[in-house]
Amino acid sequence: MVYIDDQYQLMDLATALEAVGPERRQYALRYRQKSDQLQCLAAYLLLQRALREEYGMTAVPPFAYGPNGKPFFEDYPDIQFNLSHCREAVACVVARGPVGIDIESVGIYDDELVHRTMNEQEQQLIAKSDNPQAAFTRLWTMKESVLKLTGEGMVDDLHSVLSDVHQYNFHVIPHARYICTTCREACQK
Repeated sequence: MVYIDDQYQLMDLATALEAVGPERRQYALRYRQKSDQLQCLAAYLLLQRALREEYGMTAVPPFAYGPNGKPFFEDYPDIQFNLSHCREAVACVVARGPVGIDIESVGIYDDELVHRTMNEQEQQLIAKSDNPQAAFTRLWTMKESVLKLTGEGMVDDLHSVLSDVHQYNFHVIPHARYICTTCREACQK
């Protein structure tokens, strides 16, 4: 299930800090900017909500981390999650099985960035789109959600990330200010 908060900027920082445990509180306060602290806390609060609503859990279990830093619950391997944030919103997804999520603001079109990150077919799709900014952001969130699903993190060759797109199921949530995409392996429900 996907949870999105695009009003997190209105959250009171002190109240949010009180709503999380000491470990997450310390983690959030490592950020210098208040906006980054709020994003960190808001994403975690979405995870708390998701676990409560989906699994009846009253607390977030401790995180363990994969080889490239992807967090997971060691004591609950069947419950997987992923968090993401951008200037406009924060997002969380929880599922039974591997899952990735990315949320990005729809920004200004940057031709150089498109060429650096998209293969020729993707560049053509973007160029033919009525809204190149949204088309780029949609493809970018698809790529990043795959990398977060697999736990690889950012790779040097972004051109080939979607080369086997049929291997994945994507759920794209468009919004005027942002696009959120979740990714699961195609064999999962």
